[in-house]
Amino acid sequence: MIFSTLEHILTHISFSIISIVITIHLITLFVDEIVGLYDSSEKGMIATFFCITGLLVTRWVYFGHLPLSDLYESLIFLSWGFSIIHMIPYFKKQQTHLSAITAPSVIFTQGFTTSGLLNEMHQSAILVPALQSHWLMMHVSMMVLGYAALLCGSLLSLALLVITFRKFIRIFSKSNNLLTQSFSFGEIQYVNERNNALQSTSLISSQNYYRYQLIQQLDRWSYRIISLGFILLTIGILSGAVWANEAWGSYWNWDPKETWAFITWTVFAIYLHIRTNKNYETVNSAIVASMGFLIIWICYFGVNLLGIGLHSYGSFILPSN
Repeated sequence: MIFSTLEHILTHISFSIISIVITIHLITLFVDEIVGLYDSSEKGMIATFFCITGLLVTRWVYFGHLPLSDLYESLIFLSWGFSIIHMIPYFKKQQTHLSAITAPSVIFTQGFTTSGLLNEMHQSAILVPALQSHWLMMHVSMMVLGYAALLCGSLLSLALLVITFRKFIRIFSKSNNLLTQSFSFGEIQYVNERNNALQSTSLISSQNYYRYQLIQQLDRWSYRIISLGFILLTIGILSGAVWANEAWGSYWNWDPKETWAFITWTVFAIYLHIRTNKNYETVNSAIVASMGFLIIWICYFGVNLLGIGLHSYGSFILPSN
């Protein structure tokens, strides 16, 4: 009873704190002058990390195994992974845009775990024989942490694409307006437009320079985080193959979860191949990473909706009225 109450308190405290952090981020979008808000949001993420850590430790002590046996526990662990990724640049004293990615990710996963969809999983049952192994900690923790890193890196690539294509759309729309106005009002209007453009050259150049720096930072952090996630995912797949051989007598069985894990690994291997090429294009690698974002969710969450295959213990049933 005490552990159940403590778990309930920590779950809702972490969700409340991350909600406040999101609100602070929304305020800073409109009010840049309040410097203390940034530090408050960072401290809020640290507090969220300790709450989620306490929640995981509570379930570990109460149920006697690492809390990674079902979808509810893996979602909590996923939130914990997002929090870790967020704090790495913070403790290195590096100003990044990771908080704009990690904070919404934590509130999404925590919000889903506190919803009524996973109530039946809150009380962990006795582990099935296949899960009663020391490989549970190695395989599942590496996979979930890998998913967390790959999701963050993919979202950074999505942000990069949005910024890049917004620039192209603006250039295209401005060129169309310039052509329309020059044909409508003649050469005098065109000269006026050109003079106004020359007067604002310094402002546009500074904006383009800031946009370029932002794109480069997003690309650099996306590459670093995806590289980390790819390593964790590789370790998770290899350890899972060893575990599968012990439990089921075969290293690979091509069930839905294994198949989509291999597809996920292949997509991000393609991303790393493009990104490490000397003549790589930022947009091309970002497009592949953005595709990987959807594939990860299919692998991690979508396959669980099927409830079939050797990994069916990770599925859940929607509650009926």
